Amino acid sequence: ELDGEQEDQREAMGSLVFGFVFALFAIYALLAIPFKSYAQPLIIMTSIPFGMIGAVAGHIVMGYELSVISMFGIIALSGGVVNDSLILVHTANHNRWAGASHLESIFEASLRRFRPIVLTSLTTFLGLAPMIFETSLQARFLIPMAISLGFGIVFATVVTLIIVPALYGVIADVSRLFGRDRAR
Repeated sequence: ELDGEQEDQREAMGSLVFGFVFALFAIYALLAIPFKSYAQPLIIMTSIPFGMIGAVAGHIVMGYELSVISMFGIIALSGGVVNDSLILVHTANHNRWAGASHLESIFEASLRRFRPIVLTSLTTFLGLAPMIFETSLQARFLIPMAISLGFGIVFATVVTLIIVPALYGVIADVSRLFGRDRAR
C-alpha cells in the first residue's frame, strides 16, 4: 500500500487526469458549437498531443523529470496550443465562405496566418525562457511547468503548421466524397 507522499502524488495525478479529460471535452464542445461541425474541432485539437510530445522532449533536453507541476504545465499548454490551430482553421473557413476552394482556402490561410502563429508561439517561449533557464533555488519548483509550456508550444506550432492544413484537406476530400461539400 502506498503511504505518505506517494499516495498524495497518485491522488493528485488521478484528479489531474480527470480534470484534463474534462477540459478536453469542454474545449471540443466550445469549438463544435461555433464551427457547427464535429470534424473541425478534432482537426484543431490534433495539436494537443504534439504539444505533450514537445513538453516531454523539453524535459529530456533540460534534464528534468516529469512531475505533477509538469502536468499542470501540460494541461495549461493544451489551451495555448489550440489557439494556433483555431486561427488557421477559422481563416480557412472564412476563405471558404468567400468562395475559395478547400485547397485554396487552407493554402491562403496558411500563408496569411503563418507569421502571427509563429510570432505568438515564439513570444510565449521567450517570455518563459527566463524562468526555464533560471538557476536560483527558489525557481526550481516552477521550472518544470515553464518547460512544459515553452517547449510544448514551440514543438506543437511547427507540427500544427503542417498537420492542420493536411487534415483540413482530408476532411474536405471526405466531405466531397460523401456529397457534403458546402461552403456555408
